[in-house]
Amino acid sequence: MKRRSGVSYLFLTLAALFWAGNFVLSKSISITVPPVALAFCRWAMAFVVITLFSASQVKKDLPVIQEHWKILLPLSFLGIACFNTFIYVGLRDTTAINSLLLQSFFPVVVVLMSFLFFRERLGGLQIIGVVISLLGTLFLVSEGSFTTFLEASFNQGDLWVMLAIFCYAGYTILLRFRPPIHPRSFLVITFLLGTLMLFPFFIAESFLLSPMYLVGKVLWVVLYLAVFPSVLAYLFFNEGVKMVGPNIAGLFSHLMPLFGSIMAVIFLGERFYGYHALGMLLILAGIFLVILRQPDKGGKKART
Repeated sequence: MKRRSGVSYLFLTLAALFWAGNFVLSKSISITVPPVALAFCRWAMAFVVITLFSASQVKKDLPVIQEHWKILLPLSFLGIACFNTFIYVGLRDTTAINSLLLQSFFPVVVVLMSFLFFRERLGGLQIIGVVISLLGTLFLVSEGSFTTFLEASFNQGDLWVMLAIFCYAGYTILLRFRPPIHPRSFLVITFLLGTLMLFPFFIAESFLLSPMYLVGKVLWVVLYLAVFPSVLAYLFFNEGVKMVGPNIAGLFSHLMPLFGSIMAVIFLGERFYGYHALGMLLILAGIFLVILRQPDKGGKKART
């Protein structure tokens, strides 16, 4: 059991590292590359990569895939089509550091949605923790200014990132219904469905706004996005959720601000401000209360 937990924690840590790189590299090309095109090319390329190693396995799992198409559609929509597309839209108007710090609210959203949709009970401390983390997130989004709240002048990019977080939290809690197929088969079908969902928006964006050219730096960024934050990170995260559950797995999103902020300062020249630190502390304090005494599947309290 200890070895299994150690492997799951390693998987989740690597997923957080690869996803942090996704934010930083995507921000570096966000001004010149259309967001839907970036998401579409990333997932189309990731689908090709994973299919090269999984075609025979997918063929074996095809009857089960066809039987469970009703759950595969929302999983593909939330986790593939929506999540990263909204992140890329948001990165055009916010910093990589801000978008990474906002990921700290992800575990709270997972716990909250688990309660709302599946009645997983919250204790008194957990409810207080959710409220504190929410305040920390709002403080971060408003850049520490009460005037921002009064004038309702939130950074549009931060709001897109928050919407993306809710989408991925939905994906995470629905993973409990993942069909009994091989992990690679699951990635192949969700990557395919997500890419197909993005295709009409990709065509519309290319004609109405601007096309995307896979040359130079853009090509290398898309290759990274297709392999590390897509194929490897999703394999690692999905298996981590399977091993330790969505609530514990969600906590590893806190490593993303740590990894990503260091990358953003080094590679993008972004600055880390005081309101970043205070917002992060509030979010972490809330998370600590959420996980302090976590109910297990049977409704009893479990030590953490």
